[in-house]
Amino acid sequence: EGMALPQRILFPPEEICMDWQQRQRPGAGLCNLGSTCYINVILQCLTYTPPLANYLLSRDHSQLCHRQGFCMMCIMEAHVRKVLRSSANVIWPRAVVRDLKFIGEEFEPDMAGDAYEFLCCALEAMQRACLSGSRDVDISSQTTTIIHQIFGGFLKSRVTCLRCQAVSDSYKAFLHVLLDIKAPSSLTTALEHFVTPKKLHGKYCLKCSKCEKKVTSSRRVTVHRVPKVFTVCLERAADHTGKKISKIVEYPEYLNLRPYMSDTAGEPLLYSLYALVVHSGDTCLDGHFFCYTKASNGLWYKMDDESVDNCGIHAVLRQQAYLLFYAR
Repeated sequence: EGMALPQRILFPPEEICMDWQQRQRPGAGLCNLGSTCYINVILQCLTYTPPLANYLLSRDHSQLCHRQGFCMMCIMEAHVRKVLRSSANVIWPRAVVRDLKFIGEEFEPDMAGDAYEFLCCALEAMQRACLSGSRDVDISSQTTTIIHQIFGGFLKSRVTCLRCQAVSDSYKAFLHVLLDIKAPSSLTTALEHFVTPKKLHGKYCLKCSKCEKKVTSSRRVTVHRVPKVFTVCLERAADHTGKKISKIVEYPEYLNLRPYMSDTAGEPLLYSLYALVVHSGDTCLDGHFFCYTKASNGLWYKMDDESVDNCGIHAVLRQQAYLLFYAR
């Protein structure tokens, strides 16, 4: 369907388990090593992502890894094992902070950072680690790593020429989706806005292959293939000055992605919320990050650096969410 088939499958999809293989109380809190709350929230959300945690706890990666030096998958494997398996109440995420520059050049151990940027860089670093032993892998095969099999989906972009109605489709892999919340007041209206066709005119005109010149066209982006874990960032930066959109954007505990698909016919595609990140502060350039995660025992916990406190779903759904994690 216009998408190239992978030449190799780097991780067998049938080996991904979406349910916790072991149920236990929540693990340790994470010590803040200066200005590292933005790192801690992402580490906690990834630790409580069931298919990723199941894989990391199995130690399958480290047993086969031949990387010299920095490997994000090995670091995450050691971290998740430490958080979930040790009896400590607080863990120092020293290895992550020590290798911060390998995860993203923009991060400094003693400087505040953005949780979404750290998530993007952490997922990319894990993806690079999964590809390290595989040379000359085609683009389609790169989307068959364990990381893409869990977090990855495909978006379809359909451009329609408004002069001759010619249509051209393109596809793009994604690991997370950034949503505009300037107008929307809920996650579902933000997703509706995301898939609404946008007019491309003036300097945004594209060349039509049929008309053979730049013409006004319409572009519609839809979710073409869904991920197992759907990760959303509600864009709270109002502009480049760091002004923050502080309004509450409603989000459900259960989300149906079917209305935002290229093909809206068919069974509902249901997802369940299992983690979210909150930013507290007046601007995007300062403040504090904390998160809520659902542990393997099915209970919700507020995780704020060292503290891990039990809470109910009503408190979870009333937050000024910044990042939302939904599992299929």
